[in-house]
Amino acid sequence: MSMQLPIWFQTAGLLALSNIFMTFAWYGHLKSLNHRAWYVAALISWGIALFEYLLQVPANRIGHTQFSLAQLKIMQEAITLSVFVPFAMFYMDQPFKLDYVWAALCLVGAVYFIFRS
Repeated sequence: MSMQLPIWFQTAGLLALSNIFMTFAWYGHLKSLNHRAWYVAALISWGIALFEYLLQVPANRIGHTQFSLAQLKIMQEAITLSVFVPFAMFYMDQPFKLDYVWAALCLVGAVYFIFRS
């Protein structure tokens, strides 16, 4: 007997993984490739972004069977912030800012309004 994970869990999990790749593709080069030419960083970032798309496209296709387009977008934005803040703090050595909390509260409001019946 096989057990299938709920659609919301599959969607959120794939979006979270894709966001990790996306965040490294978009911002990781600022730390790890800052000594290289911009086009080298762009090519490496495109390579990383390929993995982001290989996760993001199925996430949206799976999610769209249960969620509206707006719900998928807001879910993506909430996940993006939850991936970006630890990345900024632990990989990029940026200090924690109270603005992250305010942004998260705004996203909680967005999630509420988009997902209410």
